[in-house]
Amino acid sequence: MDGQLDRRAELSEFLRTRRARLKPEDVGLESYGRQRRVPGLRREELAQLAGVSVAYYTRLEQGNGQNVSAEVLDAIARALRLTDAEQAHLTHLARPKQQRRRAGAARGKQPVRVALLQLLDSIDTVPAYVSGRRSEILAWNRMAAALFGDWGKLPAAERNWARLVFLNPDYRELFVDWDQKAYDMVSFLRMDAGRHPDDPRLSALVGELSVKSEEFRRLWATHDVKEKSYGVKRMRHPLVGDLTLSFETFRLVDDDEQAFVTYHAEPGSPSADALRLLASWGTDAAASLPA
Repeated sequence: MDGQLDRRAELSEFLRTRRARLKPEDVGLESYGRQRRVPGLRREELAQLAGVSVAYYTRLEQGNGQNVSAEVLDAIARALRLTDAEQAHLTHLARPKQQRRRAGAARGKQPVRVALLQLLDSIDTVPAYVSGRRSEILAWNRMAAALFGDWGKLPAAERNWARLVFLNPDYRELFVDWDQKAYDMVSFLRMDAGRHPDDPRLSALVGELSVKSEEFRRLWATHDVKEKSYGVKRMRHPLVGDLTLSFETFRLVDDDEQAFVTYHAEPGSPSADALRLLASWGTDAAASLPA
């Protein structure tokens, strides 16, 4: 894969896959004809729903988003029943903004503010870490190391959630719902690719994972996107057993490419007891994990 993703191809495939998942009856249209050559809605059906000409929509689906208005994109998003994340992704692809370049960002340097590092160190009962572009793990506390493994033992290039999930077999054991974790990971990367299609490091990561992981290649082809926000993860830790933890994601106000992520257990639950046990073991727990 070359130094950047093809934004026009990304736009074309994204629209095509969103259209393919809808059936006429899903959007109040009568299905006509026994044989449909394409899955989902036809282009003319989608154009009718969005209130644009077939020729106009066809040009857009062919990757030509030049001069498309926000109003038309909104109409198409409604017709396709896009989620908020999908609509944002469509806008990134069709109407890319001139990105404000951060010093060193394209080269992979994403410095974490000293105050955030101090905050991480001060949290001694909750696993927490800072993630950046391309699913990179930038900083973490002692509890995160105890839960996920000591990322400090890895080369900097390997401190990446996507690589860990798809290329490290131990993470298949750690996450009980590994299939969902893998789907989420690819969806986050797709969102990042829409924002930064010219990022050579992201393109290289996608290329590497596509070659090394059949699962990644299959999921990447779906063009699904989502933002990381909050939820619940079930884990099977080699030392303390099963854990059910809630995670929260906090985007930094001054740098929305970095996120502060925490995991916590319901008070009084067995998972809370397990986290306390991990906290008491500290570095010994981290040393026992494969990462």
